[in-house]
Amino acid sequence: MEANEIERCLIKTFKRKIYSKFLRAVKEYSLVEDGDKIAVCISGGKDSFILAKCMQELEKHSKFKFSLKFIVMDPGYKKENLEKIKENLKKLNINATIYESNIFKEIENQKSMCYLCARKRRGSLYAKAQELGCNKIALGHHFDDVIETILLNIFYTGEYKTMMPKLKSVNFHNMELIRPLYFVKEKDIIAFKNYCNLSFLDCACTVTKKEEGKRKEIKELIESLRKIDKNIDIHIMKSSENVILQQVLGYKDENKTYTFLDKY
Repeated sequence: MEANEIERCLIKTFKRKIYSKFLRAVKEYSLVEDGDKIAVCISGGKDSFILAKCMQELEKHSKFKFSLKFIVMDPGYKKENLEKIKENLKKLNINATIYESNIFKEIENQKSMCYLCARKRRGSLYAKAQELGCNKIALGHHFDDVIETILLNIFYTGEYKTMMPKLKSVNFHNMELIRPLYFVKEKDIIAFKNYCNLSFLDCACTVTKKEEGKRKEIKELIESLRKIDKNIDIHIMKSSENVILQQVLGYKDENKTYTFLDKY
Protein backbone atom coordinates (compact mmCIF):
# COMPACT_ATOMS: atom_id res chain seq x y z
CA MET A 1 0.00 0.00 0.00
CA GLU A 2 1.03 3.59 -0.65
CA ALA A 3 1.12 6.11 2.19
CA ASN A 4 -2.16 7.79 1.15
CA GLU A 5 -3.93 4.40 1.06
CA ILE A 6 -2.62 3.56 4.54
CA GLU A 7 -3.85 6.93 5.83
CA ARG A 8 -7.28 6.35 4.30
CA CYS A 9 -7.38 2.89 5.88
CA LEU A 10 -6.56 4.38 9.29
CA ILE A 11 -9.34 6.96 9.30
CA LYS A 12 -11.96 4.84 7.52
CA THR A 13 -11.51 1.05 7.79
CA PHE A 14 -9.96 1.26 11.27
CA LYS A 15 -11.67 4.45 12.41
CA ARG A 16 -13.74 2.79 15.16
CA LYS A 17 -11.00 0.53 16.53
CA ILE A 18 -8.01 2.86 16.29
CA TYR A 19 -8.52 6.46 15.17
CA SER A 20 -11.68 7.19 17.18
CA LYS A 21 -10.08 5.74 20.33
CA PHE A 22 -6.99 7.84 19.67
CA LEU A 23 -9.19 10.95 19.40
CA ARG A 24 -11.03 9.97 22.57
CA ALA A 25 -7.80 9.94 24.59
CA VAL A 26 -6.65 13.24 23.08
CA LYS A 27 -9.96 14.88 24.02
CA GLU A 28 -10.64 13.18 27.35
CA TYR A 29 -7.20 13.87 28.80
CA SER A 30 -6.46 17.17 26.97
CA LEU A 31 -3.31 15.68 25.47
CA VAL A 32 -2.96 18.21 22.63
CA GLU A 33 -3.47 21.94 23.09
CA ASP A 34 -3.09 25.13 21.10
CA GLY A 35 0.53 26.08 20.60
CA ASP A 36 1.98 22.66 21.41
CA LYS A 37 5.09 21.50 19.65
CA ILE A 38 5.11 17.73 20.06
CA ALA A 39 7.98 15.34 19.44
CA VAL A 40 6.50 12.01 18.31
CA CYS A 41 9.00 9.34 19.33
CA ILE A 42 9.41 6.46 16.88
CA SER A 43 11.19 3.34 18.14
CA GLY A 44 10.73 1.32 14.96
CA GLY A 45 7.93 -0.87 16.28
CA LYS A 46 4.29 -1.04 15.20
CA ASP A 47 2.92 1.07 18.06
CA SER A 48 5.07 4.14 17.58
CA PHE A 49 4.61 4.11 13.80
CA ILE A 50 0.80 3.89 14.15
CA LEU A 51 0.97 6.74 16.69
CA ALA A 52 2.94 8.81 14.17
CA LYS A 53 0.28 8.32 11.49
CA CYS A 54 -2.52 9.19 13.94
CA MET A 55 -0.70 12.36 14.98
CA GLN A 56 -0.23 13.34 11.32
CA GLU A 57 -3.97 12.96 10.71
CA LEU A 58 -4.77 14.97 13.84
CA GLU A 59 -2.48 17.78 12.69
CA LYS A 60 -4.34 17.91 9.36
CA HIS A 61 -7.85 18.03 10.80
CA SER A 62 -7.61 19.37 14.37
CA LYS A 63 -9.12 22.68 15.45
CA PHE A 64 -5.98 23.11 17.59
CA LYS A 65 -2.95 24.77 16.05
CA PHE A 66 0.05 22.65 16.98
CA SER A 67 3.13 21.28 15.26
CA LEU A 68 4.93 17.96 15.16
CA LYS A 69 8.51 16.77 15.08
CA PHE A 70 9.20 13.08 14.51
CA ILE A 71 12.31 11.73 16.20
CA VAL A 72 14.04 8.35 16.06
CA MET A 73 16.70 7.54 18.61
CA ASP A 74 19.30 4.99 17.52
CA PRO A 75 20.47 3.45 20.81
CA GLY A 76 22.84 1.09 19.00
CA TYR A 77 20.66 -0.75 16.50
CA LYS A 78 22.17 -3.22 14.08
CA LYS A 79 22.56 -1.75 10.59
CA GLU A 80 19.74 -3.85 9.13
CA ASN A 81 17.31 -2.70 11.84
CA LEU A 82 18.11 0.96 11.29
CA GLU A 83 17.64 0.47 7.54
CA LYS A 84 14.24 -1.11 8.23
CA ILE A 85 13.20 1.96 10.21
CA LYS A 86 14.32 4.27 7.39
CA GLU A 87 12.44 2.13 4.87
CA ASN A 88 9.22 2.43 6.90
CA LEU A 89 9.66 6.18 7.40
CA LYS A 90 9.81 6.59 3.63
CA LYS A 91 6.94 4.18 2.98
CA LEU A 92 4.69 5.94 5.51
CA ASN A 93 5.69 9.45 4.43
CA ILE A 94 7.16 10.45 7.80
CA ASN A 95 10.00 12.95 7.85
CA ALA A 96 11.94 12.12 11.00
CA THR A 97 15.11 13.26 12.70
CA ILE A 98 17.36 10.27 13.46
CA TYR A 99 20.00 10.74 16.12
CA GLU A 100 22.46 8.44 17.85
CA SER A 101 22.84 7.51 21.50
CA ASN A 102 24.90 4.80 23.15
CA ILE A 103 22.29 3.30 25.45
CA PHE A 104 22.63 -0.37 24.51
CA LYS A 105 26.32 -0.27 25.33
CA GLU A 106 25.74 1.69 28.55
CA ILE A 107 23.29 -0.83 30.01
CA GLU A 108 25.16 -3.96 28.96
CA ASN A 109 25.73 -6.30 31.93
CA GLN A 110 23.62 -4.10 34.23
CA LYS A 111 20.82 -5.44 36.44
CA SER A 112 17.20 -4.71 35.39
CA MET A 113 18.35 -3.88 31.87
CA CYS A 114 14.87 -3.32 30.39
CA TYR A 115 13.93 -0.90 33.18
CA LEU A 116 17.24 0.93 32.93
CA CYS A 117 17.00 1.09 29.13
CA ALA A 118 13.48 2.59 29.33
CA ARG A 119 14.64 5.27 31.77
CA LYS A 120 17.69 6.20 29.71
CA ARG A 121 15.68 6.27 26.50
CA ARG A 122 13.09 8.54 28.09
CA GLY A 123 15.72 10.97 29.28
CA SER A 124 17.40 11.01 25.87
CA LEU A 125 14.09 11.63 24.08
CA TYR A 126 13.19 14.48 26.44
CA ALA A 127 16.58 16.09 25.86
CA LYS A 128 16.34 15.80 22.06
CA ALA A 129 12.75 17.08 22.02
CA GLN A 130 13.72 20.06 24.15
CA GLU A 131 16.66 20.75 21.83
CA LEU A 132 14.18 20.85 18.92
CA GLY A 133 11.98 23.36 20.76
CA CYS A 134 9.23 20.91 21.74
CA ASN A 135 7.21 21.04 24.95
CA LYS A 136 5.85 17.48 24.80
CA ILE A 137 6.93 14.00 23.76
CA ALA A 138 4.36 11.47 22.52
CA LEU A 139 4.96 7.76 23.16
CA GLY A 140 3.22 4.75 21.62
CA HIS A 141 2.06 2.94 24.76
CA HIS A 142 -1.38 1.41 24.20
CA PHE A 143 -4.30 0.02 26.23
CA ASP A 144 -2.64 -3.34 26.88
CA ASP A 145 0.53 -1.67 28.18
CA VAL A 146 -1.64 0.22 30.66
CA ILE A 147 -3.53 -2.73 32.10
CA GLU A 148 -0.40 -4.89 32.18
CA THR A 149 1.30 -2.18 34.25
CA ILE A 150 -1.58 -2.15 36.73
CA LEU A 151 -1.29 -5.90 37.35
CA LEU A 152 2.52 -5.83 37.40
CA ASN A 153 2.42 -3.28 40.19
CA ILE A 154 -0.20 -5.21 42.17
CA PHE A 155 1.48 -8.60 41.84
CA TYR A 156 5.14 -7.69 42.07
CA THR A 157 5.43 -4.43 44.02
CA GLY A 158 2.36 -4.51 46.26
CA GLU A 159 1.25 -1.10 44.96
CA TYR A 160 -1.76 0.08 42.98
CA LYS A 161 -0.66 2.47 40.25
CA THR A 162 -0.90 2.72 36.52
CA MET A 163 0.73 4.18 33.42
CA MET A 164 -0.66 7.71 33.18
CA PRO A 165 -2.03 9.22 29.93
CA LYS A 166 0.08 12.30 30.54
CA LEU A 167 2.59 13.46 33.10
CA LYS A 168 4.97 16.32 33.71
CA SER A 169 8.68 15.69 33.54
CA VAL A 170 10.55 15.96 36.81
CA ASN A 171 13.98 16.53 35.27
CA PHE A 172 13.13 18.57 32.15
CA HIS A 173 11.57 21.97 32.78
CA ASN A 174 8.16 22.60 31.16
CA MET A 175 8.19 19.24 29.38
CA GLU A 176 5.32 16.72 29.36
CA LEU A 177 4.84 13.15 28.19
CA ILE A 178 1.60 12.10 26.48
CA ARG A 179 0.24 8.68 25.47
CA PRO A 180 -2.45 9.20 22.79
CA LEU A 181 -2.95 5.46 22.11
CA TYR A 182 -4.17 5.00 25.70
CA PHE A 183 -7.48 3.39 24.65
CA VAL A 184 -6.24 1.52 21.56
CA LYS A 185 -5.91 -2.23 21.97
CA GLU A 186 -2.80 -4.01 20.75
CA LYS A 187 -4.78 -6.59 18.77
CA ASP A 188 -6.28 -3.80 16.67
CA ILE A 189 -2.85 -2.31 15.97
CA ILE A 190 -1.72 -5.77 14.84
CA ALA A 191 -4.84 -6.13 12.68
CA PHE A 192 -4.14 -2.76 11.04
CA LYS A 193 -0.52 -3.70 10.41
CA ASN A 194 -1.52 -6.98 8.78
CA TYR A 195 -4.35 -5.43 6.75
CA CYS A 196 -1.96 -2.84 5.29
CA ASN A 197 0.76 -5.47 4.82
CA LEU A 198 3.22 -3.52 6.95
CA SER A 199 6.29 -4.94 8.63
CA PHE A 200 7.96 -3.31 11.64
CA LEU A 201 10.74 -4.15 14.06
CA ASP A 202 9.70 -6.54 16.81
CA CYS A 203 12.45 -5.90 19.32
CA ALA A 204 15.75 -4.53 18.04
CA CYS A 205 17.46 -4.67 21.40
CA THR A 206 20.95 -6.15 21.18
CA VAL A 207 21.14 -6.75 24.94
CA THR A 208 18.07 -8.75 25.95
CA LYS A 209 15.00 -10.41 24.45
CA LYS A 210 11.57 -8.93 24.03
CA GLU A 211 9.09 -9.27 26.88
CA GLU A 212 11.11 -11.65 28.95
CA GLY A 213 9.99 -12.33 32.48
CA LYS A 214 7.18 -10.74 34.39
CA ARG A 215 5.52 -8.63 31.68
CA LYS A 216 5.25 -11.67 29.40
CA GLU A 217 3.62 -13.61 32.24
CA ILE A 218 1.11 -10.81 32.84
CA LYS A 219 0.29 -10.55 29.13
CA GLU A 220 -0.43 -14.28 29.02
CA LEU A 221 -2.51 -14.08 32.21
CA ILE A 222 -4.69 -11.30 30.80
CA GLU A 223 -5.19 -13.23 27.58
CA SER A 224 -6.36 -16.26 29.55
CA LEU A 225 -8.74 -14.09 31.62
CA ARG A 226 -10.25 -12.63 28.45
CA LYS A 227 -11.40 -16.16 27.58
CA ILE A 228 -13.41 -16.20 30.82
CA ASP A 229 -14.77 -12.65 30.51
CA LYS A 230 -14.24 -10.73 27.27
CA ASN A 231 -14.53 -7.43 29.16
CA ILE A 232 -11.99 -8.28 31.85
CA ASP A 233 -9.42 -5.89 30.39
CA ILE A 234 -11.93 -3.01 30.44
CA HIS A 235 -12.72 -3.75 34.10
CA ILE A 236 -9.00 -3.64 34.95
CA MET A 237 -8.70 -0.26 33.22
CA LYS A 238 -11.86 1.12 34.85
CA SER A 239 -10.57 0.18 38.30
CA SER A 240 -7.97 2.95 37.91
CA GLU A 241 -10.64 5.64 37.84
CA ASN A 242 -13.08 4.05 40.27
CA VAL A 243 -10.96 3.86 43.43
CA ILE A 244 -13.22 4.17 46.50
CA LEU A 245 -10.96 5.63 49.18
CA GLN A 246 -13.37 4.73 52.00
CA GLN A 247 -12.87 1.08 51.14
CA VAL A 248 -9.11 0.80 50.90
CA LEU A 249 -6.74 0.27 53.81
CA GLY A 250 -4.53 3.17 52.84
CA TYR A 251 -3.16 5.38 50.10
CA LYS A 252 -0.31 7.76 49.38
CA ASP A 253 -0.53 11.35 48.21
CA GLU A 254 2.58 13.46 47.54
CA ASN A 255 4.74 11.09 49.58
CA LYS A 256 2.43 11.25 52.59
CA THR A 257 0.76 8.01 53.73
CA TYR A 258 -2.87 7.89 54.85
CA THR A 259 -4.78 5.03 56.47
CA PHE A 260 -8.51 4.30 56.81
CA LEU A 261 -8.03 4.72 60.55
CA ASP A 262 -7.42 8.47 60.04
CA LYS A 263 -11.17 8.94 59.52
CA TYR A 264 -12.48 5.89 61.35
